[in-house]
Amino acid sequence: MIIEIQNFGKFDTSKPLSIALPLTNDTQNPRAWYVDTPIIEPVKGDGFVGAVAQGGSVNFRNIAFNPHGHGTHTECLGHITDEVFSVNQSLKEYFFKAVVVTIHPAEIEGDLVITKALLEEKLSDITSIDALIIRTIPNEEEKKHRNYSASNPAYLQLDCIEICDKLCVKHIMIDTPSVDREEDGGVLAFHHAFWQVPENPQFDKTITELIFVDNSIKDGVYLLELQMAAFENDASPSRPTLYKPI
Repeated sequence: MIIEIQNFGKFDTSKPLSIALPLTNDTQNPRAWYVDTPIIEPVKGDGFVGAVAQGGSVNFRNIAFNPHGHGTHTECLGHITDEVFSVNQSLKEYFFKAVVVTIHPAEIEGDLVITKALLEEKLSDITSIDALIIRTIPNEEEKKHRNYSASNPAYLQLDCIEICDKLCVKHIMIDTPSVDREEDGGVLAFHHAFWQVPENPQFDKTITELIFVDNSIKDGVYLLELQMAAFENDASPSRPTLYKPI
């Protein structure tokens, strides 16, 4: 189907570009925050087995995972508040004007940091955008399967928030486990600044982490569809999908 959005462009919905990582129950699944691999296993009991390959009539599996640690997920401000707000209640729209940028993080005191200057350079032609999608380089296939725990991945410098505010960004996406430093003493400075917690909570803003933007997807403007499971939780597994303008 071809759709046309006023003052934005035309898009072919038959050619989606997923930037989500799939969930698997093996070591190929990405991990962060010291979690083990997800568990996907058939239900068993009272002579029933939820696996056709094992003699069952249907496949009927339990799945145990952590949305923050096991792959692409979207979170709301409930991630850092006393009251656990639901991302399912916070996200009210699902299509957004988005821009993909590729950033080579700067090395600062041993950390890999996405700085305000790096973002400014990449976004110099953008005046307003709903969603900012950040791909870090190097961008190897191995990122799809990496155990990020204790690796101090790249993160956003706090003053990048000035760029986000200037461009009216409501949704940030990044291919690392967090917009903040892995070990920061629980400060989560960028999370707090982006959601303006506690002074002016922004319920309609989201952060999506652990995406993967294939190298075949060029930098530029796209239509973003933010698909998400309807979990009543601060975060949910999600499947952000891009559509290239035609």
